[in-house]
Amino acid sequence: MTVITHSRRKSRLSKIIDQAGGFSVGAALTQARANMDALKPRSAAEVADRIAELAALAPTDTADVAETQTALVRAYHVANGVIDAAGPFGMDDVCAVAVGLCDLIDATTAERPFDWRVVPIYARSLQLLLALPEDADARKKVREGLEQMVDRKLAQPG
Repeated sequence: MTVITHSRRKSRLSKIIDQAGGFSVGAALTQARANMDALKPRSAAEVADRIAELAALAPTDTADVAETQTALVRAYHVANGVIDAAGPFGMDDVCAVAVGLCDLIDATTAERPFDWRVVPIYARSLQLLLALPEDADARKKVREGLEQMVDRKLAQPG
């Protein structure tokens, strides 16, 4: 019997911290925050692009199953793009709304077809969340309204 072992390697960050004259943990965290702050505008632009892409999605002809499936996959990928771009930057409301759209797409079956009317609603809601100032009450109302819609759509019999 052969046993394959892998030697453990220290991460690059731990090597830098352990070196004489290397970074302190505080300095590393400060540098990481500065790097994240530098990426924030790029993330906001990416989120806005994904929302515009979501708004541009058009309903498909429900008779063509392959075309409908392709469009649903596209909508799901766009919503995931919003989550990926917004997640690391504390845009929790935007992520929660995009997750709701993903949940609706996931719940799609032959008996329960996707209601394409929700896509423009989600796109406008995401645009609204980006435009709103850090007003927790207004953001909460938008999120709760969409959560109620998701609950109703998921509760409908197939």
